Amino acid sequence: MAAADSVDPVRWQAEFESAVGRISGRFARREPLTHARDLVAGLVAGLERKNCWTIAEHAGHASPHGLQHLLGRAAWDADGARDDVRGYVLDRLGDPNAVLVLDETGDLKKGTATVGVQRQYTGTAGRIENAQVAVYLTYAAPGGHAFIDRALYLPKSWCEDPDRCARAGVPDDIRFATKPQLAGVMIDRAVAAGTPAAWVAGDEVYGADAKLRAKIRGHQLGYVMQVAASRQVTTKIGNLAVRDLAAQMPATAWQTYSAGEGSKGPRYYSWALISIEPEPEPDDGNCAQAGEQMLLVRRNDTTGELAYHLCFAPKPVPMRTLVRVAGQHWRIEENFQAAKGHVGLDQHQVRRWDSWHRWTTLAMLAHAFLTVLAVIARSDTVHRPGLIAITVAEARRLFNTLTRVAARNIGDVLAWSSWRRRHQARARTSHYHRRITAGQRHDLRL
Repeated sequence: MAAADSVDPVRWQAEFESAVGRISGRFARREPLTHARDLVAGLVAGLERKNCWTIAEHAGHASPHGLQHLLGRAAWDADGARDDVRGYVLDRLGDPNAVLVLDETGDLKKGTATVGVQRQYTGTAGRIENAQVAVYLTYAAPGGHAFIDRALYLPKSWCEDPDRCARAGVPDDIRFATKPQLAGVMIDRAVAAGTPAAWVAGDEVYGADAKLRAKIRGHQLGYVMQVAASRQVTTKIGNLAVRDLAAQMPATAWQTYSAGEGSKGPRYYSWALISIEPEPEPDDGNCAQAGEQMLLVRRNDTTGELAYHLCFAPKPVPMRTLVRVAGQHWRIEENFQAAKGHVGLDQHQVRRWDSWHRWTTLAMLAHAFLTVLAVIARSDTVHRPGLIAITVAEARRLFNTLTRVAARNIGDVLAWSSWRRRHQARARTSHYHRRITAGQRHDLRL
């Protein structure tokens, strides 16, 4: 049986309608819901760039005004829709051994008016750039992985400038929160919603925060959180930096395990594990939650590079389980790559608080839908040697080819050409007017 024979366009279209239907209760009127559906369809489509203009043209709208209204002024609940996206992901992928993965990503931006933008470090560029940064929570299960929450990071420079926040539509009750604090709120939301999961994973930004680690322990979730080499831990022989503790481990302590499949095959490393003393709870200084705390060290046997992870397990688990959880951190990186490359997560051209949350929530829904399509295709397809399983990227291509019938005619094409050129003419006139006016003021000063 050919792999394509198992793809059912009718079922896939029904799955798309089901995904969009999840958020329908967040809209009081049908028109913005229709626009939301069109926007999600445009995010899934194979457009070179994804913004209100290109998606409106793709959907057959006469102008981008409807989609701009959806993101900016229409009455609908983006946070409620976020909860619906989480429910959709859990219904399709839910597993009690899933891992909640924390990380942030940055979108490079120009200017200073876009909400949250300032010069700050972002891993997207690998350096300090003018960027907007947000924290995300990924649900990583054996069947697949998708975003279930998001939080825009608002730097102190913004929180200390009420006028700037007001211009960007930031709610009055928003206060400065660190990235680990934002992560903690998302973990709380996931637990309160009954999210089936057993573990949390994160990099050094989150592993370094004692209050976040304590919060996770309080929820009786295990964690594998990366920390810096200088992190101090308490052992039976005293307080040591984790790099010094790793240096004392005998050769027999190291075991080779794969941290999961990568693009080039299994990610094999050497690993060592040692028990450490429970850290006190930061709020009251009392003993930590019942369970075992450990240090997991990863060694790249090619480069000799070491990575350190603080671990907590409510019940004893073998090292290979902790290694598996550590490897799940890469899932959120895969999600960032797929969501930015395939559904335009970072291509929004919005400046205000509400608009960012609305675009991001609908992009999360689009990514979750494609993830579910890939899972459906893999479960329905008879494996054929020499073919990889259907990926999110391939699911998007198949969905658009098999279910999307373009209803375009020459009139539509020419109408959009006129729209673009008319808008560009108005913009040029405005720019010329500002430049001439500025020149006149300069002449008067002379």
